[in-house]
Amino acid sequence: MAASNILWAPWRMPYIQGLTQKSPCFLCDYIRTPHQDRENLVLWRTPRCLVVLNRFPYNNGHLLIAPLRHIAALKEADDAEMLEMLKLVREAQKALTLAVQPHGFNVGMNFGRCAGAGLPEHLHVHIVPRWEGDTNFMSVCSDTKVISQSLAELYDQLSRLSQEHHLPAGL
Repeated sequence: MAASNILWAPWRMPYIQGLTQKSPCFLCDYIRTPHQDRENLVLWRTPRCLVVLNRFPYNNGHLLIAPLRHIAALKEADDAEMLEMLKLVREAQKALTLAVQPHGFNVGMNFGRCAGAGLPEHLHVHIVPRWEGDTNFMSVCSDTKVISQSLAELYDQLSRLSQEHHLPAGL
């Protein structure tokens, strides 16, 4: 195999190794370890929720918003959790707009593995920044994503902008 046919993706190893992790819920692990927020890419903690950068993003800036309680379905969330999650969607869009200036967003939830949920036991919302033309030849021709910014760099940028603009606000 020629070296040009190799796509190096060393950042995938933590994901692969994490598939056999002892804890079944990485979000609950993050909730229990506030002293590791930077390492865990936890951007914000609020009284009822957590906002974290997705370690294996669909696009640059992919965030997850989850209630602190380990619940799987919307019917289990109380009104305060629901309102706080939606407010955090708004605040995440503000922060990402300042940081990476997307042209739009996908906001969604997956319930059950068959619907694409990688962690079906812990309710969470995905916020994915999108740009005109972000489906490029890499994803179309080779089913490969190109993420243009490191998670640590984006985490630092979002943290700084959050402080400067007092985000999340109004919670």
